[in-house]
Amino acid sequence: MQRSRGRSAGLGLALVSALAFGGSGVAAKPLIEAGADPLHVVWLRVAGAALVLLPLAWRHRGLLRRRPALLTGFGLLAVAGVQVCYFAAISRIPVGVALLVEYLAPALVLGWVRFVQRRPVTRAAALGAVLAVGGLACVVEVWAGLGFDALGLLLALGAACCQVGYFVLSDHGGGGDDTADPAGVIAYGFLIGAAALTLLARPWGLDWHLLAGRAELADAAVPAALLLGWVVLVATVLAYLTGVVAIRRLSPQVAGVVACLEAVVATVLAWVLLGEHLSAPQLLGGAAVLAGALIAQSSVPKDGAGVVARTAEPPSPAAAKAAAAGPAGAATEGRPVREGTG
Repeated sequence: MQRSRGRSAGLGLALVSALAFGGSGVAAKPLIEAGADPLHVVWLRVAGAALVLLPLAWRHRGLLRRRPALLTGFGLLAVAGVQVCYFAAISRIPVGVALLVEYLAPALVLGWVRFVQRRPVTRAAALGAVLAVGGLACVVEVWAGLGFDALGLLLALGAACCQVGYFVLSDHGGGGDDTADPAGVIAYGFLIGAAALTLLARPWGLDWHLLAGRAELADAAVPAALLLGWVVLVATVLAYLTGVVAIRRLSPQVAGVVACLEAVVATVLAWVLLGEHLSAPQLLGGAAVLAGALIAQSSVPKDGAGVVARTAEPPSPAAAKAAAAGPAGAATEGRPVREGTG
């Protein structure tokens, strides 16, 4: 009975996490369209989350001495890299398209396992990768000569590659006796990501007056500060922390299924609130991408170990998919840190 309650609570938290991550791009894009630099929006998101997570960082301060390489890699790839690429991508292409391209990450992880680590992968995993790539071709409409901004698509692909780094770090972070606590990795990931982004974004040039104004969302003028607050508190802090707790209560396969709702939520919200309509072939392609991602990330390699068996969902973004996605952090016995994404 207690275990059943724990799984039910985990499922609810995973759903909250996916819904929260799904709204990040929709809340951030009006800020960018109102004149905010995408890098500045990323810096505000990451720095704001880092401030909120400071108590967690203090609680797990021993990680700085024990796992500096893991924290640095997580901060630079799963936090800064994913966020910069994703937010820059949605400034040029639709939110739903950017996130679906980002969901190519599990297929890219399979490539890492097969060709870099030289581990065998199952036929089901390979099929999932092929399905995801084929679906992606429909999403970006290759028959129309790539109907979207090429640089935007490359940036979304960059976000997917950063999520691969998140997955690889997950595999290294949870093995052995020195398992890194996921909450601590997330907290320090945001602190390190904020420090790196400060050098890159140069926030002293940020137009703070823009945050005191309004941005257009669904034909309504919404306070920019409210949108930013949603991005920081709901789509980042709440999304990451609920994702961490959920994954500890659920199997990777179940968590992965729920995580795919992030892309669905983001696409629907972008359709309703931003007017970013997708065609029927794109919707079918998006379904194929998500199906391929599910198959790829839930298929266990023949030797029963390795990255493919351990990765459940991207940070968003996402987490870092978490996310840390997101991600799209550290994993142990099939439980990755985070989360995305997004």
